[in-house]
Amino acid sequence: MKTWIITGAILMALAVVLGAFGAHGLKSRVSPEDLVIFETGVRYHSIHALGLIFLGIMGFHYQAEVIQIPAVLLSVGILIFSGSLYILVLSGIRWMGAITPLGGVAFIAGWLLLAYRLIKS
Repeated sequence: MKTWIITGAILMALAVVLGAFGAHGLKSRVSPEDLVIFETGVRYHSIHALGLIFLGIMGFHYQAEVIQIPAVLLSVGILIFSGSLYILVLSGIRWMGAITPLGGVAFIAGWLLLAYRLIKS
């Protein structure tokens, strides 16, 4: 479970770096609409990185099977949801927005699976 805490901490640090980059490095380089898109990626990235830390802490009180797949789904969600938004803004590849919802589905599935497994444990 320590691995999920470490992963969450590293992803949270990355979210802070990307947030600062968006606020200071992108503000004058992208449209206000794209800046909002980038900030949305950072916000969901941050929330779910904290979620990974939370899951890692929970792992000291529950069996690993309860935590593992939800943590993987949150990680995949960060990669797909936030990653696609970062790529969309930084590269101008607009079709990346089409895969963003898959990351959202991973987030939802991770949280619902966690709830289900906690109820069953």
